[in-house]
Amino acid sequence: MTDRPTAGRFEAREHRLPIRVYYEDTDFTGLVYHGAYVRFFERGRSDALRLMGVGHAELLDGDQPMAFVVSRLSLTFLKPARIDEELVVRTRYTAIKGPRLLISQTITRGAEALCAAEVEVVSIHLDGRPRRPTRLLVDKVRPWLTGEP
Repeated sequence: MTDRPTAGRFEAREHRLPIRVYYEDTDFTGLVYHGAYVRFFERGRSDALRLMGVGHAELLDGDQPMAFVVSRLSLTFLKPARIDEELVVRTRYTAIKGPRLLISQTITRGAEALCAAEVEVVSIHLDGRPRRPTRLLVDKVRPWLTGEP
């Protein structure tokens, strides 16, 4: 047994991160507040990268420091989630195009889709200018794009 937090797991090309809805994630009705979904999706993207071998801290501190910024985020709310429910954030990195990474995400409760997201992140220099991802990052992410992890 370990006290380390889980980063979820991969099933084929899809990363799955189990989460629980806490009081802080809800509004006064006990339903998940719309902004909380954005945080859930961020955790899914970060933990997927972590399991691919890409940590945000090492990107910042590496030979060619870089970071990611969200440049586009489209959410579709399908059904509400409630306090104490167990959900799964499903993340699939779909493409790398220049400095952009394209990601599809869904939050589910069992087999039910609750919220879907299409996300575009841009890799940047630490001064904010766009830059192509490092070769190391591309090499670690590419197998998950082609379905050959």
